[in-house]
Amino acid sequence: MTLTHDSAAQFTRVLTESLPYLQKFSGKTIVIKYGGNAMENEQLQRGFARDIVLMKQVGINPVVVHGGGPQIGELLTKLNIPTRFVQGMRVTDSQTMDVVEMVLGGLVNKQIVNLINHQGGKAVGLTGKDGQTIRAQKLNVSSQSPETNTSEIIDIGHVGEVKSIKTDLIDTLIASDYIPVIAPIGVDEEGISYNINADLVAGKIAEVLNAEKLMLLTNVAGLLDKQGQLLTQLSTEDVDYLIADGTIHGGMLPKVRCALSAVKHGVKSAHIVDGRQTHAVLLEIFSNEGVGTLIN
Repeated sequence: MTLTHDSAAQFTRVLTESLPYLQKFSGKTIVIKYGGNAMENEQLQRGFARDIVLMKQVGINPVVVHGGGPQIGELLTKLNIPTRFVQGMRVTDSQTMDVVEMVLGGLVNKQIVNLINHQGGKAVGLTGKDGQTIRAQKLNVSSQSPETNTSEIIDIGHVGEVKSIKTDLIDTLIASDYIPVIAPIGVDEEGISYNINADLVAGKIAEVLNAEKLMLLTNVAGLLDKQGQLLTQLSTEDVDYLIADGTIHGGMLPKVRCALSAVKHGVKSAHIVDGRQTHAVLLEIFSNEGVGTLIN
């Protein structure tokens, strides 16, 4: 097919615009948290896999951390295992944790690895248990009692937080030209497994790898102001102010705090990206406009 004058001009403009970014990010590590809508739509899945392979091809080192909440919920329903949530977190007893490991460490992880490999990449799947990559500790959740005005600790089972990250295995994979795909399951000193929020894991991995960027794919356009307009670029001070005045609230708060922590601990920039858009990762990295909110 012959390019028209307009399509040739557009093609050239895109390539020319991307050149400074290709030069800037070559050899750098970018950690991408993958989940939500982008994981459930076949077209978006293929687009994501192609983005990751292209990044590797041009000299960037992508590290993928994935979630899988909807898939966990679906299998729990099929197995007639009841689910309860506390403060937005799934209460995870031993039986539920078995399902979490099956879904995250098995089904979802291998699907993503296969998608990337099918597009010509070299992906390797692992959980935080492999090589003791993610050392976890139990997450303590407290609830304030209005009657007694005291805090009560709620046991939500095998839900953890990151205590530390070992980078040996990730570094080895990157140095050998592989793309690590990591399920957010950690283990404590006693060998007990914990399910950890994928955003938090991605943020901590970005910090210890001294990553150039942390990208959190989500199912909204990015951070919005009180009028619903997209905020395309924010400083850490801007974000602190928007949290304090209530602009950033609810379910977006944990994600934003994770991005904020990463930037304050050495990651050059964090991006909250609309994963519903095809090739969102490439558009955010290689275009002037981007498709989400940049925090630096």
